[in-house]
Amino acid sequence: MKVLVLGGDGYLGWPTALHLSDCGHEVAVLDNGARRGYDDELGVTSLVPIRRLDERVTAWEEVSGAQLSVYHGDLLDAEYVSATLAEFRPDAVVHFAEQRSAPYSMLDRAHATYTQHNNVVGTLNLLYGIAETDPDIHLVKLGTLGKYGTPNIDIEEGWLTVEHNGRSDRVLFPKRPGSFYHLSKVHDSHNIEFACRAWDLRATDLNQGVVYGHHTAQTGRDERLATRFDYDAVFGTVLNRFIVQAVLGEPLTVYGSGGQTRGVIDIRDTVECVRLAVENPAARGEFRVFNQLTESFSVGELAKLVADTHPCTEITHLDNPRVEADQHHYNVVSTGLAELGLRPHLLADTLITSMFELVERHAGRVNRAALLPATQWRLPGR
Repeated sequence: MKVLVLGGDGYLGWPTALHLSDCGHEVAVLDNGARRGYDDELGVTSLVPIRRLDERVTAWEEVSGAQLSVYHGDLLDAEYVSATLAEFRPDAVVHFAEQRSAPYSMLDRAHATYTQHNNVVGTLNLLYGIAETDPDIHLVKLGTLGKYGTPNIDIEEGWLTVEHNGRSDRVLFPKRPGSFYHLSKVHDSHNIEFACRAWDLRATDLNQGVVYGHHTAQTGRDERLATRFDYDAVFGTVLNRFIVQAVLGEPLTVYGSGGQTRGVIDIRDTVECVRLAVENPAARGEFRVFNQLTESFSVGELAKLVADTHPCTEITHLDNPRVEADQHHYNVVSTGLAELGLRPHLLADTLITSMFELVERHAGRVNRAALLPATQWRLPGR
């Protein structure tokens, strides 16, 4: 199959492109360089050095013998999007090309509006481009479990059957997102579902949990193929941050009581989930939803796992900068990807230990100040 990976220079987009290429697909990557620009803006770089995109592509060809086509462009440029689709003629488009940080979207009004404009308008341009170029193209869109929030009922896989006044209907599961970033993902889902219904497109929405890990089978073949390792309080995920703090001998900073529960997934399973979705496309007119997680942990449980694995590690609790429930019900239904063949990697001490070793090699690159939260969800003075 021909697969176009949008955001193919990013933390997940890059290893996904390699995984699909290694599985025999003809892959192209498109990126506008925005993620590297956020590093410049925030003064924080990936813990693990990453090569320029052209160097990465050259390295992959040398290691694998497979070529990746590269497109440099922006989804906000509708004509460019349509022209790229018409030139490459993909069977599937994997969409990672969005601003992906909740804290970044909550920095201030400018970052909130940037996030929603970039994510929602870019996806709309993509939907129009697919409809006009080839409605048979399968869109695989990376969403987030954070769209659901923390309802006091089990979270179904995308859809919910509602009975009201003696009648029933199947509707998208209600969303209560926790940031302007998560809201942008909700708007995406509604727009994509409408396009499937109105234009007979086909799409899979992958509502993904928090990703951990750094290596995949492909990125491990050559240091030039490494993907990002974000640890800071804006773009870093919680497990990465805890592991960096443990290696540096700093307390693990848990927001609030640590009772907030998150679905999590190994990066190796993320790339495999995308492959499964690409190779088993949704039907025409179908908006298919998969909840993409393999386990659930509270933030406090993750901190304890790290502290128990690394000696002399302390845990401290900070006032929570977010507006979220400190304790809550959390049960996410996730069957679709398992039915397609996902065999998950579960979080183990051995993986945490390997991440300690990775951080120790690059500890001199850590910006310690970036480990502490800089974003407050509440407006100043509230």
